[in-house]
Amino acid sequence: MAEAKTKQFTILLFPWLAYSHVHPFFELAKNLSARSFHVHFCSSAVNLDSIRSKIAQDPPTAVDLIELPFPRLPDLPPHLHTTKNLPPNLTAALIHAFQQTSPAFSEITNRTNPDLLIYDYFQPWAAKEARRRGIPSVYFATAGAAPFSYFYHLFKHGGDIPYPHGEIYLTDREKGGDGAPMKLEIKDAEEDEGAFAFGVFDLSNDVVLIKGLRGFDGKYIDYMSELCNKRAVATGPLIHEPNRRISEENSEILQWLSRKERSSTVFVCFGSEHFISMDQIREISKGLELCKANFVWVVRLPAEGTCLEDAVVGGFVERERERGLVVEGWAAQAEILSHASVGGFVSHCGWSSIMESLWAGVPVVAMPIKYDQPINARVVAAAGVGVEVVRGGDGCFSGEEVAAAIDEVVGSEEIRRRIRDLSERMRREAEAAAEETAEELLLLCKKSSTK
Repeated sequence: MAEAKTKQFTILLFPWLAYSHVHPFFELAKNLSARSFHVHFCSSAVNLDSIRSKIAQDPPTAVDLIELPFPRLPDLPPHLHTTKNLPPNLTAALIHAFQQTSPAFSEITNRTNPDLLIYDYFQPWAAKEARRRGIPSVYFATAGAAPFSYFYHLFKHGGDIPYPHGEIYLTDREKGGDGAPMKLEIKDAEEDEGAFAFGVFDLSNDVVLIKGLRGFDGKYIDYMSELCNKRAVATGPLIHEPNRRISEENSEILQWLSRKERSSTVFVCFGSEHFISMDQIREISKGLELCKANFVWVVRLPAEGTCLEDAVVGGFVERERERGLVVEGWAAQAEILSHASVGGFVSHCGWSSIMESLWAGVPVVAMPIKYDQPINARVVAAAGVGVEVVRGGDGCFSGEEVAAAIDEVVGSEEIRRRIRDLSERMRREAEAAAEETAEELLLLCKKSSTK
């Protein structure tokens, strides 16, 4: 990247408001800043506060944080200008409010005068604003290449042509149920600025960025490139390495883990944006009691005023006090996954969670909930680094099936060997992916500057 020093190009990164988008975008911002780009990062105040708290103890970064002003809406106070802990009934309001920030974003673009915009899928209007100003823009897909290529394939071909990788599929229930991927509005970006739109690929100049590694999901990345007729560049896993200094709020968990044998414990967590029904929480508690592994379980109860004791099998917390630790709310996922005693991750299979788990060398017990997660689960299972929990025809799982999947993952030397090899390969490839990404964006900036 020595060439970048001849002229320092400026890049503006603008993610969607979800936690699972903001943090990969920021890791990308740090990578680009370290490679001589001048980098601005734009998001809501609450998301920027989250970033500041994460990087407070990290080495200094040269990324400029720019607050995106939101309209004042009585039902959407500033602390809800993010999807983290957002009540599901306010999702549409958040999307609408985000669209209303377009004039403010235009002013930010005018003030920062970037050479390149990197944007997300809910704001094709941002890419159009850049195009109007003669600024190239690049779409960054923070989800995996497998679900994006699968849905894009259906968008282009319907059911007439089979998806080329048979291990990737959706069941009929997943295609049509509540929160199913195919329930998303899929439209052209020119038709509806607020829809999930594959037109965002068309607006991208020359390349699209995809969070992943060719050594893991390369065949899906290549098919994505074929579908959108642009170079698909893998950015790497974009993992924020956990700070080794134990934070006060997580010291109890990490100290508890330190008393357990190596790879003997499963970490159970379903992200910050999804709730599981009370009945299914009860089945998880049953499965944890039946399995042979120790466990740390982060529980998010589906409604205020709900009592944990009412959700789990009677007497569960007291009976499993020595073998399990139950935490309500939130815990530092990356720190926990990197602990030597953790030998499995019971996960909803969000792509960022999958990347963190594989990076840490922890196999996955896949329990997808909605959207792209079922496909991510099948990617992990096909790679032999995880097992998907078997569900009934109604989409629900039993405690017995949860226990069986946990015991298979934690007890399998073959799965452990595969995940160890994959983790080492990911770490070797991550730096090269970061360099390739920076080189592609540098070429695009240079190409634009000579016009």
